[in-house]
Amino acid sequence: MNIISYNVNGIRSAMSKGFLLWLEKLSPDVVCIQETKAQEDQIPALDFKTIGYDCYSFSAKKKGYSGVAIITKLTPKKVTYGMGIKEYDDEGRMIRCDFDDVSVVSVYHPSGTSGQERQDFKMKWLKDFQSYAINIQKEIPNIIFCGDYNICHQAIDIHDPKGNANHSGFLPQERQWIGDFIDSGFIDSFRFLNPNKKDSYSWWSYRFNSRSKNKGWRIDYCMVSKMMKDRIISADILSDVYHSDHCPISLTIK
Repeated sequence: MNIISYNVNGIRSAMSKGFLLWLEKLSPDVVCIQETKAQEDQIPALDFKTIGYDCYSFSAKKKGYSGVAIITKLTPKKVTYGMGIKEYDDEGRMIRCDFDDVSVVSVYHPSGTSGQERQDFKMKWLKDFQSYAINIQKEIPNIIFCGDYNICHQAIDIHDPKGNANHSGFLPQERQWIGDFIDSGFIDSFRFLNPNKKDSYSWWSYRFNSRSKNKGWRIDYCMVSKMMKDRIISADILSDVYHSDHCPISLTIK
């Protein structure tokens, strides 16, 4: 199974930049999308259908904001929309597809860059998300949480660790959370296979020509249940793909 995770920063914008043609050419089995910025009737599900994909989406109540989706060639046994907590589900932050022997989640973690109120919301979300993940793992041992976590874990994951030490996305408490989440039973699949690979990022600011200078952050992850450790074949960052300020990441499992 080949899985792609991609914060598209607006599905309609990505479509206008050739996303559909790229998807058809790459032809992964499952695509986890974050930040669709679209209501259900604005998701181009029929376009995906023409190239062999079914689309399941979960939008925020606020128009043009957040939203997640899973695009899949494989037919899920069950689709779950949201975490079951209203304040998060109103923002359209999680969708899960259960397949025969693995469940795949597309998750969009909040950003705290707009101020302390949203940073507090982010930290509350992280606590509740970890509880959700640990509990669901007891029910579904083979589970993968793919998405934009809006956090860099280690200094190797960010172009300027010293300069960003006090910025949301690289705060000590956020980095501690990522470490605790991994320790609770998950594998950062990219770092698992590429423990020392530097200058590998998944998001770049639109400002200051950051992407051309590769001044980026690795904030997108495919977190794999430790039960599936021996099934991880490859994990990559597709930094040459341009539909968004993020790039896609990939995971292949047996």
